[in-house]
Amino acid sequence: MAEVRKFQVTFDCAVPERVARFWCDVLGYVVPAPPPGFASWDDFDRALPSEHQGSKFACVDPEGIGPRLFFQRVPEGKAVKNRVHLDVRVATGLAGDERLAALETECERLVALGAVRVRLLPADDINESCIVMQDVEGNEFCLD
Repeated sequence: MAEVRKFQVTFDCAVPERVARFWCDVLGYVVPAPPPGFASWDDFDRALPSEHQGSKFACVDPEGIGPRLFFQRVPEGKAVKNRVHLDVRVATGLAGDERLAALETECERLVALGAVRVRLLPADDINESCIVMQDVEGNEFCLD
């Protein structure tokens, strides 16, 4: 049996801290402590050469279970659909109207944080219904 390894999910984006803080709010993640010798991430960022300031940010699961999320600034904007996306599981174990209500409630919360609702994908023979959304920079993700 293969050994389970820790991994991180990396997002290319224009404003790393903005996208990271959005995902902190979505997932209940936190910003880790700054490197030793720095009182804050702002202090660390100011110590970098100007061309690297604001170029990266991260957030972590406070329980240490979920993957680290890393956000890096890239010069190009998003042009096509993501090849990989996150599924935010909010209705696990629910069915029918109860499931749809849970999805809609979470969708409203995330829209208030800056997400955009794209569409509801109805259930089919393989998948239950889910809501396709976009984060604050247009990266797709699903509520399911």
